[in-house]
Amino acid sequence: MASEGDGRFESPLSRMLREDILTGRLQAGSRLTEAELSSRFGVGRGLVREAVQALSSQGLLISRPNRGAVVAPEAPREIRNLIIPIRRTVEVYALRLVFDELGEADFAAWRRILDRMRGACARRDFHAIAEADLAFHRQLLERAGQPDLIVIWETLVGRIRSHFRKTQKLSADAMEIYEEHRAILESFRGRDLDAAVRLLKEKIA
Repeated sequence: MASEGDGRFESPLSRMLREDILTGRLQAGSRLTEAELSSRFGVGRGLVREAVQALSSQGLLISRPNRGAVVAPEAPREIRNLIIPIRRTVEVYALRLVFDELGEADFAAWRRILDRMRGACARRDFHAIAEADLAFHRQLLERAGQPDLIVIWETLVGRIRSHFRKTQKLSADAMEIYEEHRAILESFRGRDLDAAVRLLKEKIA
């Protein structure tokens, strides 16, 4: 599977495993073997090894020769305090790159993600909320069309994944998460770059 707009090739297995890690379905320390993954996803071990290698390079897995892989631990608290501002910088940089080029096709892609997010928020399904949240921000990085930015962003998000989920669960009303992202999209549609930057920064906390 090619990520839209960035020219990279990414296997469906890599994407599914990443989502399982980032949304907490796979916890730090979880052990993964080639045989287990091959059976679960119905793919050959060669594809499994490629996916493990890709996610290891992003800091999400630790590969252990002849013993499979384990889900990598997260960054300690003091490092998280450094990562969050860097993530803001990366996303704002991507936004500035493409802001004037955004069109109806882009807005439609974000609306589809928001539709999923709204349903997940209504159900208080925090795994699905996390998936939609990540997809919303990833869409911006993919639209920027710079593979290095996506690699940096994925690594940053992967290192603070539990913090990312905890901030969502602190919302008394899960629909607030949807409304925050809807406001970001409206700032895109309204061509208000200053508002878009401010809202994006506020959301990344």
